[in-house]
Amino acid sequence: MAAVLDKPSLWQRIRPIFQGFDGPLALAILLLAGAGLMTMYSVGFDHGTRFTSHGRNMLLAAVVLFTVSQVPPQRLMALAVPMYVVGVMLLLGVELFGITKKGATRWINVGIVIQPSELMKVAMPLMLAWWFQRREGMLKPLDFAMAGLLLAVPAFLILKQPDLGTTLLVLASGLAVIFFAGLSWKLIIPPVLLAAVGIVTLIIMEPQWCAPDVDWKVLHEYQRQRVCTLLDPFKDPLGKGFHIIQGMIAIGSGGVWGKGFMQGTQTHLEFIPERTTDFIYAAFSEEFGLVGTLGLMAGFIFLIVRGLTVAMEAPTLFARLLAGAMTLNIFVYAFVNMGMVSGILPVVGVPLPFISYGGTAMVTMGVGLGILMSIAKSKRLMQS
Repeated sequence: MAAVLDKPSLWQRIRPIFQGFDGPLALAILLLAGAGLMTMYSVGFDHGTRFTSHGRNMLLAAVVLFTVSQVPPQRLMALAVPMYVVGVMLLLGVELFGITKKGATRWINVGIVIQPSELMKVAMPLMLAWWFQRREGMLKPLDFAMAGLLLAVPAFLILKQPDLGTTLLVLASGLAVIFFAGLSWKLIIPPVLLAAVGIVTLIIMEPQWCAPDVDWKVLHEYQRQRVCTLLDPFKDPLGKGFHIIQGMIAIGSGGVWGKGFMQGTQTHLEFIPERTTDFIYAAFSEEFGLVGTLGLMAGFIFLIVRGLTVAMEAPTLFARLLAGAMTLNIFVYAFVNMGMVSGILPVVGVPLPFISYGGTAMVTMGVGLGILMSIAKSKRLMQS
């Protein structure tokens, strides 16, 4: 009788909250978060309070991740249309009443100053996953065209701000959903081949196309300069090419084993611009070398493989598409950041997940990972 009346322990009361959490996914997140804190301590110890703020941002992202992970996929699906509509309306608000900083109009005051394009990184895959779930079993070419239109509207508004980096991330998340929904390879291969031909042509014609008096029309001048700087950063080594050149020097100087924790000369002599944000990968490579870089890449690969596994095992089409998109988001973040720092992609201002400093990007990542964990939990709880 006494045993029946005993109060449950604290663990027994909170255990249902943690039940179903995906262990491998949580492990990957913890390992990468640890790498991010260690790197920020080194590169940011003489940079004000960056390390403390980075830790605070991680804690906030962890709270967001945990909170979102408690929301079942069915409720996430109900949020898709409202989030998308609100996001597009806010982007239109930015176009009409936005706040301009450093030549870009990306923010709006709605009581607090927010950047609506960040919301679209989550709202876009949610909306498209909802759309394809509604059309499951009766997909037609017109449905893919409608999905393309839903993607094109916010992407165009973000590109006009201008914000090429966020545009690429929103496009990547939306195209991932469309691809996983079953888009035919016959429609994928032609634009890929066209893009490859365009890139080769640009490389060959670089002296003519990158002349100062040439206007590309489809890109802003600063975007054209970034592409031309990528093709030949040594044309302006102390100006526009400085970031890429110093990033490549730092990566190469790390060698196989690196210079050691807090021993990076390029980093601490401040040759690396934005060493706590966009170019933190160069600082990491200098201090931890090829071995450390391969370890970091292995961490991202582990997280991405686990995310794709969660997507394949998801119980509904909506959950599969959403999990796949959130996972490929992480891949795009990591690939674009490492690529631009290494000099194989233009500099577009995309942070390295878990490693780069930035509160908004960290919280957005927490939302995406929380959605992924929610989908993983739903599968595990159904099996139990």
